[in-house]
Amino acid sequence: MQNERSWTEINLSNFEQNLNELKKFISAGTDFMQIVKADAYGHGAFEISRKAILCGATFLGVANVQEGMLLRYQGIDTPILILSPSLESEIELIMENELIPTISSLEFAQTLDKKAMKEIGIHINIDTGMGRSGIHYKQSLTATSKIQKLPNLKIEGIFSHFSAAENDADYSKLQSERFKSILDGLDFKPKYTHIANSSGVITSKNDYSNLVRLGLLSYGVYTDPSLKNKISLKPVMTFKSRIGQIKTAEKGESIGYNRSYTAPGKMKYAILPVGYADGYDFMLSNKGKVLIKDKLCGVIGKISMDMIAVDVTELNVNVEDEVVLLGNEHDAIKAENLTSLYNGSSYEILCQVGRRAKRYHFENGKMIASSPLLRRDFVSSDYSDDKLNTVIETAIEQRLQSKEISNLIYSDILKRFFTERDRDIHYRRNFKHTIEFKDSTLSPFSRGNSKELDNSVLSPFLRGNKRGLKGYYLTNTTLTFTKQLQNDHFYVACANSEKLLEKYFLRKDVEYRWLLDNKLEANLFDVTSAKINDIELYHEMKLKDGCLEIRCHHPQLQELVGKEVEFSISTQTFYPKDSHQLSVYLIEMTQGVEISFVYGNVLKNVEAVPIFSSRSKFPQIKENKGSIMISSQPDEWVFPTSGVVFVY
Repeated sequence: MQNERSWTEINLSNFEQNLNELKKFISAGTDFMQIVKADAYGHGAFEISRKAILCGATFLGVANVQEGMLLRYQGIDTPILILSPSLESEIELIMENELIPTISSLEFAQTLDKKAMKEIGIHINIDTGMGRSGIHYKQSLTATSKIQKLPNLKIEGIFSHFSAAENDADYSKLQSERFKSILDGLDFKPKYTHIANSSGVITSKNDYSNLVRLGLLSYGVYTDPSLKNKISLKPVMTFKSRIGQIKTAEKGESIGYNRSYTAPGKMKYAILPVGYADGYDFMLSNKGKVLIKDKLCGVIGKISMDMIAVDVTELNVNVEDEVVLLGNEHDAIKAENLTSLYNGSSYEILCQVGRRAKRYHFENGKMIASSPLLRRDFVSSDYSDDKLNTVIETAIEQRLQSKEISNLIYSDILKRFFTERDRDIHYRRNFKHTIEFKDSTLSPFSRGNSKELDNSVLSPFLRGNKRGLKGYYLTNTTLTFTKQLQNDHFYVACANSEKLLEKYFLRKDVEYRWLLDNKLEANLFDVTSAKINDIELYHEMKLKDGCLEIRCHHPQLQELVGKEVEFSISTQTFYPKDSHQLSVYLIEMTQGVEISFVYGNVLKNVEAVPIFSSRSKFPQIKENKGSIMISSQPDEWVFPTSGVVFVY
């Protein structure tokens, strides 16, 4: 932190200790939800979530769908409850990110049910006296009964919220009684019931809840002075800066805007390079305290947007000395005590402090993670295409420390994928391609006196088109992979020249392409089977501009468009014996590749030459009697233009 103007330190060991203290008040068999809304009250939602889960949290609580999306983006898969009412426009994102919405009205429940594509778990919020969101307790049983009948909604939880658990026992008791009465009136038992926030965990016991929500107290900030005698907590956040300049003022000189402070005598004061734009509240002008060298120093004058003046007359200080503005173990600069100076909210100052500060997470005295300036993690969906392109190019340049190489990587490789918006980028998984050669004893191109192939080895289509093909191998192929289905049909295409086949490499509706020998007619190719998820497809052949197009389709595919499905395509054709090589190429991003060449007794001395562009340059090669297989790791991505050449 030597180069930082200001920074925040998040002590995860203190956070864990606070959770352990709170758990002492939680009944056996009761789970806890960690509240991480507003970026975990300014503490960093991801790191706090991860630590809370390790400490036993079974739920996370957020304020809106965007906060939940960010945690999913960062790899958190624990159940996440959206505590505030959601908007109709957010329903798709809720389902896509597997978030749990709170139902605060019957109308939203009905809308959610109509839009839900599968059963979705919900929690119902009952307003027992908070007077904020939720279904009013007098209408809650009727509304819950109607929600229970909605086919796509599953009521997993019912909850309420104490209004003043920290300091109004009578009102909390009234709310608790109302909530219990509603639970008793239900004709089913929800999996989760919860009403207690972290203050309620300490002050309001009940025997009907099995989940509690831990918020401000878990961050080491007391919601009421009376709680200090009941639980010992440590601040998790510390906000720091350093001295930027040291000045002196004579008696009668004013400091800061509007001359709100006048020096009572000759004094020394320090300028700190933070202000209300950094989240240090303007209301602390002439009231706040900071800690320098374990001594409290008063804030003098009005707090500016970017600067604070503090009295250091009694101290021997230097420029860049460390200053603690909030947190620490000193009572005077704890969040709840600072905000009490202006009747403010400790929630607010925690959420806003360090807006322009880098954030560091510590555990057992060691720094384990950091968050960027402005405390905003990178989320690609926040950016326009042009801005995102700039971010990608700049990031590559910074990582490689070379503008020339970054230009090469971005312009010649990545730009192909990212700048053409009309080209949807899709990918395949579990790609398995098997090609089998069998011998053909037909004399070449003789109609009248050719030997006949056994009809059992030919597809019905080729039986009607077979000719003398002694110089060719009968070739059977099977291709399987998973991919997002784009249309209710797809094409298989083949041609007898690379130039003719080239146009099919640009078409998104073509899933299989085959190059015939230029001596063969295009109709000597057959799709013997085409399936999507075990649905046998209809296929129709059509010769077009010297190419064979086979359209594979089925009415049921319309329901699968946009979903990841399994493709299975089998073909039969002929391959020239004098070629002495067989090539298989990948033209899409593919995860997990297995390419097999089965040649039995018809070939000898087959060698595989892989051309893989992937994390591992050399894929695995397995040779067995009569076959050879090339494969990547199942989770390995292989880039387009990769493939293998079998030489024989």
